[in-house]
Amino acid sequence: MLAWFRSSPEAPYLRVTENVEDSMALNKIRQGAVIISASGMCDAGRIKHHLKFNLPRSECTVIIAGFQAEGTLGRRIVDGAKTVRIFREVVPVRADLYTLGGLSAHADRDALVNWLSRFRKPPGRTFVVHGESETALARRSDPGRLGLERGRAGDGRGVRAGLSLPPFMKGE
Repeated sequence: MLAWFRSSPEAPYLRVTENVEDSMALNKIRQGAVIISASGMCDAGRIKHHLKFNLPRSECTVIIAGFQAEGTLGRRIVDGAKTVRIFREVVPVRADLYTLGGLSAHADRDALVNWLSRFRKPPGRTFVVHGESETALARRSDPGRLGLERGRAGDGRGVRAGLSLPPFMKGE
């Protein structure tokens, strides 16, 4: 991209799309564009439209930055699916694909344990509800190290939060 930028007779520019119409117009571009779009797992928002129009194009490159969870569109693309369903349509994947791992914004195991260890009075129960099942299960041992009860949301047991509303929310 830098080589293209330096050799281009016309100075390229960065344009931020601020509305749906501008974003949709990007799908008509046929050359010389870098589209940066954010959606954690490619499952919502404008990224789905950009993928629908550009995944079938062998002259395109899709770069996915960060972790893609199981069951998401982003994960299916990263895992090498030859086709994906977007808006109930089968979309062939012909674009080149590159991934940039290690860019997840979520806390890792060590950060989670560090956060939990800083409570004066730690919570009695801690649930890991984000990430791959195997990783979440592996993390279950860490809260135990801090003297917390181990549990996992979605393990078939109900959980009563025991929260009480502040007076202003009760209408008092």
